[in-house]
Amino acid sequence: MFKKPVDVKALQRLSGADKKKLRRAAKERFPRASDSDIDAIIPPKTEITVAKYPNRLLVYGIEGGFPMLFDIDGRGSEIYPTVYALWLVPELVPHFMLKGGEVSQYIIGGADLMFPGISIPQEGLFSFTAGEPFCVKVPGNPAPIAVGVTTMSNAEALRAGLRGKALRILHYYHDCLWGSVEERYVPNAGFFEDAVFADPSLLNKDIGENSEEQNESNDNISETQKGEINEENQNVEASDELTASTSRLKLSEGQNEDEINNKEEEKEKNIMSVEEIDKLLDKCLLQALHTSVKDKDLPMPGSTLWSNHVLPCRPSGITLDIKKSSHKKLSKWLQSKASSGLISAKEDKHKKETILQSINRRHADYMAFKPEKKTKEPDQKDDSAPDSSGSSSNAGRAKLEVVEIYKPSTHVNPIFASVGADISTYYTASEASDVVFSYVEKENLVNPTNKSIVILDPYLCDALYKGAIKKGSSYPSTIHKKDLGSAFLTRMQTHYAVSRGSESVIKKGAVRPVQILTERRQGNKKVTRVSGLEGFLVDAEVIAGELQKKFACSTTVNELPGKKGQHEVLVQGGVIDDLAKYLVEHYGVPKRYIEVYDKTKR
Repeated sequence: MFKKPVDVKALQRLSGADKKKLRRAAKERFPRASDSDIDAIIPPKTEITVAKYPNRLLVYGIEGGFPMLFDIDGRGSEIYPTVYALWLVPELVPHFMLKGGEVSQYIIGGADLMFPGISIPQEGLFSFTAGEPFCVKVPGNPAPIAVGVTTMSNAEALRAGLRGKALRILHYYHDCLWGSVEERYVPNAGFFEDAVFADPSLLNKDIGENSEEQNESNDNISETQKGEINEENQNVEASDELTASTSRLKLSEGQNEDEINNKEEEKEKNIMSVEEIDKLLDKCLLQALHTSVKDKDLPMPGSTLWSNHVLPCRPSGITLDIKKSSHKKLSKWLQSKASSGLISAKEDKHKKETILQSINRRHADYMAFKPEKKTKEPDQKDDSAPDSSGSSSNAGRAKLEVVEIYKPSTHVNPIFASVGADISTYYTASEASDVVFSYVEKENLVNPTNKSIVILDPYLCDALYKGAIKKGSSYPSTIHKKDLGSAFLTRMQTHYAVSRGSESVIKKGAVRPVQILTERRQGNKKVTRVSGLEGFLVDAEVIAGELQKKFACSTTVNELPGKKGQHEVLVQGGVIDDLAKYLVEHYGVPKRYIEVYDKTKR
């Protein structure tokens, strides 16, 4: 099923109701799973995404993480776990044990599991039915290597003389679903490129142990793994309580009473009423429409408008929270502006997001507003200025830039080739929109009687809808100009580029934030952990040395288990907010990409 790469038709977040529905379906599908097992693969306090494929296949995963479940019919009745989910909960579904690791090369090569390759227990074949989800394991290795569906029951298998196909393999280690994650990993050293064998760490046990002791030991290992998983899930659940803005920094123990009183007075001044927040929202929107939102960038997702244009227009030191306004939600606020005639907005039912379509620059509010000149915020000070700690090591550090870009896919390659654009390079949203509109102009596809309508020729129709239209349904023949750009972008591959000076890196998917966590350890001591630095071109070893000098404490750098090339910096002491401020001021990491959580609060 995942032997060959297939382009994702759509990717969106699950709503709270859909997440609960998925959890119920998983509980019914995997009856041996406990509530903690379900929490491990579908964390309740974490965003879950669903990737929709042209063949009605759905893949559910943790946002910015690993795929956990896939639904082969799109109806919720044929749900199966991925190998990433089975590595977290190995006993989620029953398993067939191979006769040896040599057989695994055929399984991870894409072959189905045959009965001759299965190790039959001494007590005989256990009971199972046709159409039941099963996984495949290798002797001496607790981590499953594949998952599939049984083709017959145990009674039918015995009547057939234990011949024929036992399991139709749907997904396996080293297929395209496993490889779709940039941070893909293997659970232990027994996993190789072309085969899987026993875990070497389990082979060091005494030979004299009997099978009962080995089973007991394996159970203990599984319980330990589950305990670690549950602990990680508690951290994930707590991520819902992450601090929305790192600008609210804690008071250090050495501050005097005058400083504390001044801080409290500043906080009281910054507290605004609902009416004041509504007025500030409107002001920031008009400022953004005048200064940074260009017509060529439209259509634009509401989340992009908010984070990249509206928020940067707020006054220095002011926290702007849409939830504290009378609108409560970004979509409702944009719809109210659309009702007033200032903008044109449309709800994208697939992405469940409001899209900014156009701006009425002749609107009375727009014409009456006078934009203010941009002033630098304290967090955006010149890179050439020395840091507050008196160190000159950060002087001249280049500015960090994070940009969302797109790469042509097989769907849109003919359009790029037709206008002479390179299909191997990356494009911004506006550049990609320029390509499709250049094609429309070249082929003279604008409707002569209605200039806002584009006529779809066979190539443009295939680029926008091939594989996305259900069988039996007719393909559209026209599209509105305001919908063409966004429809074209959905058919391209989303990436993001992070650059600082001459150093740059391009990665697939959405930006993964830096995570900062403070917790208590033995002896009531605090320790602060920070990870995800590599995504913003921050060297873990370098910043560990800087933090050691800045906070006058010990620091260590450890590689994250299962994530090659990714490190975690441990800092002794509760310096969570000071560390966040350091990342913003000295490394230019945007505040929206920093998540902080203090586990020491009770």
